[in-house]
Amino acid sequence: MIEELKIAGCASYSAEGQNVTGLRKINFIYGANGSGKTSISRVIANPADHPACAIRWVNQRPLECLVYNADFVERNFRSSLPGIFTLGEHDAAVLDQIEQARKDVADIERDISARNLVLNGKDDAPGKLNERAALRENIENECWKLKNRHDADFQSAFAGVRSSKANFCDKILSEWASNQAAVHPLDDLKKRAAVIFEKGLARESVIQVPDSTELARLEALPIFAKKVVGRGDVDIGGLIDRLGNSDWVKQGIDYFAQSTPQCPFCQQDVEAELAKRIGDYFDEAYNRDIADIARLVAGYEAAGTAYLQALAGISQNGSRYIDVDQLTGLIERVTARLALNGQHIARKHKEPSAVVTLEDNTELFAEVRDFLIAANAAVVEHNGAVDDISNQRTNLTAEIWKCLVEEAKGILDAYHASKTAVDAAINGIEASLTTKRGNLTTAQQTLRDLEKGITSVQPTVTEINALLASFGFRGFKLATAGDQGNLYEIVRLDGSNAARTLSEGEKTFVTFLYFYHLIRGSVSESGMTSDRVIVFDDPISSLDSDILFIVSSLIKRVFELSHAPNGLIRQVFVLTHNIYFHKEVSFDPDRKRELRAHETFWIVKKIDDVSTLEAFDHNPIRTSYELLWSEVRNENRSNLTIQNTLRRILENYFKILGNMDKDKIIEKFEGREKVICASLFSWVNDGSHSTHDDLYISSDAATVDAYLEIFRRIFEETGHTQHYHMMMGTEAMPIANAAPIEITSPMPGYDQTAALTNSWFQRCVKPQ
Repeated sequence: MIEELKIAGCASYSAEGQNVTGLRKINFIYGANGSGKTSISRVIANPADHPACAIRWVNQRPLECLVYNADFVERNFRSSLPGIFTLGEHDAAVLDQIEQARKDVADIERDISARNLVLNGKDDAPGKLNERAALRENIENECWKLKNRHDADFQSAFAGVRSSKANFCDKILSEWASNQAAVHPLDDLKKRAAVIFEKGLARESVIQVPDSTELARLEALPIFAKKVVGRGDVDIGGLIDRLGNSDWVKQGIDYFAQSTPQCPFCQQDVEAELAKRIGDYFDEAYNRDIADIARLVAGYEAAGTAYLQALAGISQNGSRYIDVDQLTGLIERVTARLALNGQHIARKHKEPSAVVTLEDNTELFAEVRDFLIAANAAVVEHNGAVDDISNQRTNLTAEIWKCLVEEAKGILDAYHASKTAVDAAINGIEASLTTKRGNLTTAQQTLRDLEKGITSVQPTVTEINALLASFGFRGFKLATAGDQGNLYEIVRLDGSNAARTLSEGEKTFVTFLYFYHLIRGSVSESGMTSDRVIVFDDPISSLDSDILFIVSSLIKRVFELSHAPNGLIRQVFVLTHNIYFHKEVSFDPDRKRELRAHETFWIVKKIDDVSTLEAFDHNPIRTSYELLWSEVRNENRSNLTIQNTLRRILENYFKILGNMDKDKIIEKFEGREKVICASLFSWVNDGSHSTHDDLYISSDAATVDAYLEIFRRIFEETGHTQHYHMMMGTEAMPIANAAPIEITSPMPGYDQTAALTNSWFQRCVKPQ
């Protein structure tokens, strides 16, 4: 059974289309000519010809679709028709075998449907395929979150899969299954990625590590701890040592050389012997030490300046592997240390006898050296990577994916376990479906073979001819034709072909009867027991109005067959533009206002040249006949139009539908009432466009009330009081001596359907 239709991109339907959902066993679709009904029937008949449209079947089980529409009439009405094979009357055992074979086919189809339901799901039951799809959607979302977390750092590693959830997920799953790379810390991978994937990557220069050996040597000289003084064996040496003013004396000698023979301090004459003794105190060893200290001052300053300049050059040149802040800190510490030692050395130079202690910079120099050596190691590694960039990028990419796989390990393991279970279930179901489909093919072939043995086209000829005769079509009939008697042709009573001389109504009716019998048969020797969907698209087009109820009665028989427990008809669609036909074919005495569980109602409209479909929870079609009665019930009715409204009701109810004898009705009245009644029926006879005497078209309130009273009395006098009160929504009052109106047959040869006519006549005007 069809549970949903999408009609799009054909005829007057938009590209987005219309969805017809919630379809049931019986579906009524009403729409004016040209509104888009036939497009619906064509999609059902040939979905492959409408790629933008779609049909969703219950349990994904397509059924055979038999569609009656203008295409069917044009395709089948010709000089000869394919014969319709039906099961004949044969040995009961053979029929039992056919019934059992059909049951076997149905059982296998149910098994297939049940497995398809488990596989594909329905409504709240997702099905294994949907369950697997949900697992896939979830893992794609989780992998995409992983991608978004690391995309900024690893764009190059993600190249080719960055723009697609599905592709990125596939890559993760592939790496999860096969990646054997080593696991590295995430921060390490980020640093390497920033280099390896850099565009225009070039070699780095090795950093020249400044030599601190000279500074360390000078800082370790023992002279800083030595008191540089003169000879102690000179008689004046004791006094100098006791006073500890040798540095003062040494400086004073320079002044004494300028003031000789006077002392530069006390301005007394100094003995030549004293000057000699002072000179002897500052001997050659002392002078050597003083010279060493002087050289030490210059050497330390030069070595320190060179060392600091080398560090400044490294800082200025820069390198991706040198932490600028760390290097700046080291330079500042070295500068401070060297400056402090320079002060100590300057003091030693000024006061040779003083003992000074220099800052030991050995560890600081080692720290600088280690810092630069580590940077050079990174430079060497970088240059090696540049020289082998292709392999480096390949290896790093693998390590990055390995890192991501490890990060998502829990999620991936859970997905794999769930998917393995679902895949096992799906594979099992699909394997069983393959077996079942093979069994179905075998069972169907068995059924076809049994059907071929007892099928015939003759029963259909007999039945259609009987129907044609009973409905008054006596000028032509069907006859078997063809070499094997498996074709039909339409012939006159003298045997001549009548296909070219039939009226449009006759063509339509005979083709409809052909289709009606095709529903229960097949154009081949097998297949008449297959389940099917039936579509009637405007089956009364070009038919006379008096055949309308015949067609509707036959279609209602199809409805009944669709409700049979083991019936072949699974679903029926009725599409029409005729209000009266819709009213008759959809009539259901058990339906209240809301539709029944097995039916749906739709209206198709064309708005701005675009077709739209609207569903209703009740039968939305009210006949114009009902609308006329609503005007009579309206207290604010128009006095100018009420007479015409009454005329149209009488015309519809008594003349068109009841084929009444108006004179018998007029005779039931006397005097002025008879005149008014006759005037009403004269309008029926003359039509609504003739000119009448002012007596009969006066529009004052009193005259209108008189017409309304006679209008009511007509129904009472003819025994149709119940109908009047039903349409007016009032309670019926019993009328004495009221005789039912005589309903005559609307066409010759129609007496045997009189009871059906009366039944339809009563129902077709009853509000629903």
